[in-house]
Amino acid sequence: MSLKEYQEKRRFTETPEPVADEKPQSGQEPIFVVQKHEASHLHWDFRLEADGVLKSWAVPKGPSMNPNDKRLAVQVEDHPLDYAEFEGTIPEGNYGAGTVEIWDNGTYTYIEKYRDIEAAIDHGVLEFKLHGRKLKGLFTLVRTNMDGKDKNWLLLKKEDMYAVHTPYEAADIPSY
Repeated sequence: MSLKEYQEKRRFTETPEPVADEKPQSGQEPIFVVQKHEASHLHWDFRLEADGVLKSWAVPKGPSMNPNDKRLAVQVEDHPLDYAEFEGTIPEGNYGAGTVEIWDNGTYTYIEKYRDIEAAIDHGVLEFKLHGRKLKGLFTLVRTNMDGKDKNWLLLKKEDMYAVHTPYEAADIPSY
């Protein structure tokens, strides 16, 4: 859980992205944020606060509230907590060039199957309950290959009172 990879990919003199400072947990309920990122390919960045950073996955089709949808989520480098408030345009020629806007945010509750989120990520199964404006209820991230090295995960909505059973396309739901 280092921000070294985040720092190495960015030129902070050229990009408005926040500098990579690790911060301690706030003591509050941990936050999540989903950012719509119109880069070389439109995707949504799904981020969960853990151990002073944002654990991050790129979700090409965006999250879904429909339990029948299995959304690819590619694990990417950790981001600083300040990134949860970042909206803006990353200039051409920089890593991730394009527009970033907050699509949803809120808090989440880790559903403990392992001692902490790092252990859950190591095991390839992470369960949580989102308390957002758009995303609510139970979700699971499951690594597609349990060898511990694969960056590909599936983001799954669990059946609960918030689940929808109609098509759910994040691209059709406006950002704030």
